Amino acid sequence: MLRTWESPVRAPAEVDPMLLWSALILLVAGMVMVYSASIAIAEGGRFTGHQPTYFLVRHAVFLCIGLVAAIAAFQLPLKTWQEISPWLFVAGFALLALVLVPGLGRDVNGARRWLPLGVANLQPSELMKLFAVLYAADYTVRKMPHMGDLKKAFLPMAGAMVAVGVLLLKEPDFGAFVVIIAIAMGILFLGGMRARLFAILIVLLLVAFAAMIIVSPYRRDRIFGFMDPWSDAFGRGYQLSHALIAFGRGEFFGVGLGASVEKLFYLPEAHTDFLLAVIAEELGFFGVVAVIALFALIVQRAFAIGQQAVTLDRLYPALVAQGIGIWLGVQAFINMGVNMGLLPTKGLTLPLMSFGGSGIVANCAALAILLRVDWENRQLMRGAKL
Repeated sequence: MLRTWESPVRAPAEVDPMLLWSALILLVAGMVMVYSASIAIAEGGRFTGHQPTYFLVRHAVFLCIGLVAAIAAFQLPLKTWQEISPWLFVAGFALLALVLVPGLGRDVNGARRWLPLGVANLQPSELMKLFAVLYAADYTVRKMPHMGDLKKAFLPMAGAMVAVGVLLLKEPDFGAFVVIIAIAMGILFLGGMRARLFAILIVLLLVAFAAMIIVSPYRRDRIFGFMDPWSDAFGRGYQLSHALIAFGRGEFFGVGLGASVEKLFYLPEAHTDFLLAVIAEELGFFGVVAVIALFALIVQRAFAIGQQAVTLDRLYPALVAQGIGIWLGVQAFINMGVNMGLLPTKGLTLPLMSFGGSGIVANCAALAILLRVDWENRQLMRGAKL
C-alpha cells in the first residue's frame, strides 16, 4: 500500500499578523528606549529614589495594564462599541472638566493635564482621543444621509469639538486638541463630506489655529524658537537645539544603545516627548527609518482593514479602523516632526513608545479594537465562503 503525503495547509490567520507584529515590536522597542533614555534622570532624582530602573518598572507595569485593557477591548463586538460610544465621549468630557477643578487636577511644568490616582496619574486627553474616534465614527454613520449639508452634518460635531477644545486649551494641551480635531475632520471626510466643504473648513481651521498662536505669548515663543532655535539656544530654543544635536551625533548607525550623551540632563523630556531624538542618537538614521516604517505599516494596515470593512458593508467598523489610523499617524507625524525640527514644539508623545501610562493604555486598547475589526471582517468572509 502506497503511503501518500499531503502538504500541510495553513489555516488563515485570525488577525492581521503584520499589524500585530508591528505594534508589538514598537511596544518592546519603546520599553527598551524608555529605559535607555531615563537612566540618568532616574538615578539623579529624589522622587525616583535614585533607582535607575524606576521608569522601566513603571513603564512595564503600564504595558501590562495596557495589554489587559487590550484583551478586554478585543472581547467587545464593534456593535457594542457603537452603542456605548456617546456615553464614553460624555465620560471623557467629564474627566477633562474634572482636571480643571481646583484641588483635583495636578499641575506639572505649568500644565494641568492629570488626575492623581495615588500610585499613578490619569491623563484624560489620551483617553479622549480614543473616545473621539469611537464617537465621530458613530456620528458620521448616523449623519450619512446628510453629509452634504453643513448645518446637519458638520455643525453639531463642530459644537462638540469646540467644547472639548475649550477644556483642552485651558489645561493647556494644544497638541491633543490638534490630534482630536484631525480625527474628527478625517472621519467626517471619509464618511462622505463634500470635498469643497472640507477644503473650506480646513482653511477656517488653519486661520483659527493661527489666531490661537498669535494671541498666546507662550505659543508665539515656541514658533520663534522653532524658526531659529540657535538664536536662543539656552532659552526658547533649548529643547529643539539639543534634539538636533542628538540627530547629528547619531549619523547613520548611531553611537550605540545606551551611549547617548544628550539624555544626560541635556535634552529635557528625553523619555517622553523627545524619545525619537534619543533613538536617533543611539541607533542612528537607520533606527529612525525603522521606527517610521513600522508606524507607516500600522497606518497602512488600519486603512486596509477599514477598506475591507467597507466592502463588507460595515461602515462603523470601517470608520473606527481608519480613525485609529488617522490618530496614530497624525500623532506620530507631529512628534517626529517636532523632534526633527520640522514642526513647532508640542506636548505630544510618540504613540506606543514614549513613557506615559494613559497613552500606552489608550494606544493598546485602540489597537485591540482595530484587531477586532479585522477579526470580525475575517469571520464574515469565512462564513461567506462556507
